[in-house]
Amino acid sequence: MHSPAGRSVFREFLRTEYSEENMLFWLACEELKAEANQHVVDEKARLIYEDYVSILSPKEVSLDSRVREGINKKMQEPSAHTFDDAQLQIYTLMHRDSYPRFLSSPAYRALLLQGASQSSSEA
Repeated sequence: MHSPAGRSVFREFLRTEYSEENMLFWLACEELKAEANQHVVDEKARLIYEDYVSILSPKEVSLDSRVREGINKKMQEPSAHTFDDAQLQIYTLMHRDSYPRFLSSPAYRALLLQGASQSSSEA
């Protein structure tokens, strides 16, 4: 998740598993946490809620009821950390579920080969 290239390949993998919304949600939360302007925080929080938390969203992420209720309360006065619990839950889901499959995927092997060839050409 720290490497932009790795995130990009993992996101493509998630797209093939029909779970790209997890990565998009995680990235949106990261962007929200970096925001200092409260008006922008309010707007971004509303968009994240509508795009990923609302049960009406086609990109809804899978959150347990406790986390969802917490978000609903926090949305009355959104902050840059409104979605922290949900972000952790989605990160954990990706880490335990999608990421192990990604590590054995052709996409990951290609990323490793690309990294190895870059390292050897730089030496």
